[in-house]
Amino acid sequence: MSLYAIGDIHGHLDKLTRAVDLIERDGGPDAEIVFVGDYTDRGPQSREVIDFLIEARSAGRKWTFLKGNHDRAFQYFMQPVPRFDPHMLVGMDWLHDRIGGKTTLRSYGVEIDERSRYEEVLKQAHELVPQSHLNFLDQTTMMHRQGDCVFVHAGIRPGIPLGAQAENDLLWIREPFLSNTDDHGPLIVHGHTALKHPQHYGNRINLDGGAAYGEMLHPAVFEGRDCWLLTDGGRVPLTRV
Repeated sequence: MSLYAIGDIHGHLDKLTRAVDLIERDGGPDAEIVFVGDYTDRGPQSREVIDFLIEARSAGRKWTFLKGNHDRAFQYFMQPVPRFDPHMLVGMDWLHDRIGGKTTLRSYGVEIDERSRYEEVLKQAHELVPQSHLNFLDQTTMMHRQGDCVFVHAGIRPGIPLGAQAENDLLWIREPFLSNTDDHGPLIVHGHTALKHPQHYGNRINLDGGAAYGEMLHPAVFEGRDCWLLTDGGRVPLTRV
């Protein structure tokens, strides 16, 4: 059976709806889709993206939602006392321009600029971000295995059993995962590391085609370990580089 996947969305509703439309053209309205996380930040429509996904889930769509590092950073910020992700570089937090939290908060109507104080921003955020959106992020999962594929946000730590992977690695890892050529058993499908186009590396597929940086979302379809990208003209095989 066909299984579909969508990479990092980053607050772009128009790109998301186009990707879903391409999937439905190929597999119909009941197509099973795995989202690899990073629904928020950088793009202008984080709120609208989560509204769209919640509505689809409520309608009974067979969609699986993984958690991305940006989604967890949003969750951390929205705790009663904000929690900062220690994996970020010194001097950076979710509101840093490179991360994109300000853009996410603005999509909810939070007024924020270089003169804003944390206490003011937090007060607005807790008033304006719906609890249903926080519940949605809480209900995302870290890993999805189906058939010959394992879906995670960032990747896995090579040599560690899948059931023993650390959350920080699943959300943040780059090296030594990206340069590792070992057979991981199942095909690892991930996002997180932005490219200009999805790539197949034999033991893994990176679906982050750079939607956060002006590129399109590239929905994919899997049958076993075979993968195609969906375009306006139909399926295009994604072959090993």
